[in-house]
Amino acid sequence: MKFVMSQAICPEGMAMLEGKADIYVADKPDPNDYLDEMKDADALIVRIASCDGHVIENSPNLKVIGRTGVGYDSVDVKKATELGIPVVITPGANSRSVAEHTVAMMFALSKNLYEGQKELVQGNWEIRGAGKAFELKGKTVGFIGLGAIGRETLSICRGIGMKAAAYDPFLSKEKIEAEGAEYFEDFRDMLKVCDVISVHVPLTEETRGMIGPKELGLMKKSALIINCSRGGIIDEDALIDALNNDIIAGAGLDVFVKEPPKPEDKILKAKNLILSPHSAAQTREAVINMATLCVQGCLAVINGEKWPYVADPKVYEHEKWK
Repeated sequence: MKFVMSQAICPEGMAMLEGKADIYVADKPDPNDYLDEMKDADALIVRIASCDGHVIENSPNLKVIGRTGVGYDSVDVKKATELGIPVVITPGANSRSVAEHTVAMMFALSKNLYEGQKELVQGNWEIRGAGKAFELKGKTVGFIGLGAIGRETLSICRGIGMKAAAYDPFLSKEKIEAEGAEYFEDFRDMLKVCDVISVHVPLTEETRGMIGPKELGLMKKSALIINCSRGGIIDEDALIDALNNDIIAGAGLDVFVKEPPKPEDKILKAKNLILSPHSAAQTREAVINMATLCVQGCLAVINGEKWPYVADPKVYEHEKWK
């Protein structure tokens, strides 16, 4: 059995393969650069990497693709499903870490921590009177997407006294209300009434650019928006304009359209913005959870088990699985 990895996973994940598999660690994000190693690979595990159709088609022994995370837009799931190759994901493994990161950004923005520190070290003590800080208690946070991460974030927000609203086209009014959130059939209506918007949807053709100039213009001027999901869901040019022209009060981004962004990119220079390098899921706990669950799933698939945590369950309708 052979595992190919774009980057090494944590020691706890590697230990699960000791004595069970030969391992090739590429330390390169594109498997097209090491197709020779893919020819006899049973499994490919990608972290900060991609896996396109060309790789899948040119890996004749490939039985499973593992993605250490819940997002899978970097993998050609359609091609994998066509060939009966499950794409294992790790739902729930990083939920708490991403939720805490999201709320940390809410706190940092609502207390104007970043600008306060930047101005303080430059000698501007009077920044303390900028009037931008506010309490989160009693404010309404709106969730675009209420999956595992969204629900975990909602739980923390309710714990600090925030009200909640939510939009999720895959959940009924009853299920959203059962989570303690006000139901919105149209997320644009929710944008108008919330003090904070938190994005928790995958990047798809339907969600790409779903928050653009029009949507940002619907928000309160005092509102914040946080995206720890995927870059591209918020139109970056529109967000830059909204921040620089005080259309909204602030934003927090852990994800970007192009990763990593270049130092000269305009998004890095927008005002009232706090940033992190796609690190919300990089806590010690989440890294271990994602790696071990991914390896567990990959081994199960190789052994013929229909592992439940896959990007497209329809893969098991392929003749390989009948």
